[in-house]
Amino acid sequence: MKLLSSGIKDIEEAAEALKAGKLAAFPTETVYGLGGDAFNPLALAKIFEVKQRPRFDPLIIHIASIEGLAPLVDFSQIDNTVREKLDALIDAFWPGPLTFVLPKKPEVPDLATSGLPTAAVRFPDHPVAQELIRLSTGAIAAPSANPFGYLSPTRAEHVASQLGDRVDYIIDGGPVRVGVESTVLDMSGVDVRMLRPGGLDRERIEACIGPVLLRTAAGHLPQSPGLLKSHYAPRTPLELYDHEDMMTLKNHPGEAYVFFDRQSSEYWLSKQPEHPAPLIYTLSPDGSLSAAAANLFSLLHTLDQSSLKAIHVERVPETGLGLAINDRLYKARAQAKSFEAE
Repeated sequence: MKLLSSGIKDIEEAAEALKAGKLAAFPTETVYGLGGDAFNPLALAKIFEVKQRPRFDPLIIHIASIEGLAPLVDFSQIDNTVREKLDALIDAFWPGPLTFVLPKKPEVPDLATSGLPTAAVRFPDHPVAQELIRLSTGAIAAPSANPFGYLSPTRAEHVASQLGDRVDYIIDGGPVRVGVESTVLDMSGVDVRMLRPGGLDRERIEACIGPVLLRTAAGHLPQSPGLLKSHYAPRTPLELYDHEDMMTLKNHPGEAYVFFDRQSSEYWLSKQPEHPAPLIYTLSPDGSLSAAAANLFSLLHTLDQSSLKAIHVERVPETGLGLAINDRLYKARAQAKSFEAE
């Protein structure tokens, strides 16, 4: 594994490596991605191997311009009304934390799409990601740069600690801005359906194109990443609570308590005995959902390395980015329970 800076010479080196079929972890505005040439089946197979990712879980293909859609997407299969909405969303939110599931062209390898007739595509809003994609092949398939099911990385050191020498290059672009993965919209049918809440909230999307359907439970294979019931988890057991239930918890040594804001943490602390001193953390002292999203995975990484017995987390308000934050916490709780059973 070679750690690179975000300077142009280092980005050029990583881009040449991607052309040669190697893998590079790189920053986006959401989380760090593990990238390989989207048109190279050997590189795609290596992504699945490094992450220990099931082959039925499709990858997101990252592009560096709107024109990058042309080699990937069969626009002739998109409903005319949906195409108008797609164009409106692209104009409003690309580049940004928004992924579209669209009919794919035959040239897109089945490994990138897990054999589905659709491809998940996004245009990231990060200068390092854009430069890397532009200098390499123009299309990089990149899931989060972590072992499958674990916490998503929001810093280069998270990638290094979880993947180490299994990845060829890591570009250090500092901490990411958004902190949760992209929102995924399925636009391959006659309706627009949100498959995964993420860094762009539903309210802003609906203000742009009108009502969006939410994904319903189904027995078929996932159309995009992040749709499994358990994911995004620390090894430490994690429990999730409504505000009222969180306020009833008693402090136990060796366990951490994560609150949405300072008001909640201070109220809970006022009800605890003085000793032992509780391990208290807040996702956002002033109650900002944007700050909470940006801090979520980084804080969980820190706590997971602290030899704790348990992590207790308060749900955040279910509005705006809160939908994406709680989605990650629900899945982290489920995955953490599966770790306990191993």
